Amino acid sequence: MIDDRYKYSELTWRVNGCAMEVHRRLGNGFQEVIYQRALAIELHEAGISFQREVEMPIFYRGQSVGTRRVDFLIENVLCVELKAVSQLEDIHLAQAINYLEAYHSEVGLLINFGARSLEHKRVINRKYKL
Repeated sequence: MIDDRYKYSELTWRVNGCAMEVHRRLGNGFQEVIYQRALAIELHEAGISFQREVEMPIFYRGQSVGTRRVDFLIENVLCVELKAVSQLEDIHLAQAINYLEAYHSEVGLLINFGARSLEHKRVINRKYKL
């Protein structure tokens, strides 16, 4: 449901719709990479611009300590992290929040294809500053 009180509400709604279509067609039980490839097809079909596996540096005290790849960067504003686990746990949510902070993004989605019903959570970076 689109709610204009939330930033990028329409975009997150559209992405969730694509994820629901993937889950409807494939169900649960596949590896994450299968869902990632299928979601890329759905996003393309929906006319949503995206990049897959965008690599970003991670900094600690101003020094690069490694890199991390977000599964999808949608329209350069929305980070999407995919999972294929039977149940989302707090560590998955923490990971999605850490990615938002690392990517200096305000809003993200955590989508789990591994459960019987598709799970999706909107994630907010409380530390985000323009």
